[in-house]
Amino acid sequence: YAEEKEIQSSNLETAMSVIGDRRSREQKAKQEREKELAKVTIKKEDLELIMTEMEISRAAAERSLREHMGNVVEALITLTN
Repeated sequence: YAEEKEIQSSNLETAMSVIGDRRSREQKAKQEREKELAKVTIKKEDLELIMTEMEISRAAAERSLREHMGNVVEALITLTN
């Protein structure tokens, strides 16, 4: 038979603070990534090309273009794979 162990409140608080810190760092990194992607300029023609050829939404096409720094060929290659 295994003995039941009581979780100490200090250990629980420490664990919760570690989890909270990790979540805040991840959130901050995600926000910084979104800011960097927003700075990338994309061409309207490239956006429309991806939307029509791949039959995807404007948001998905724009995201793909921004992730590939506006390079329409790389964006299309990624979307087809």
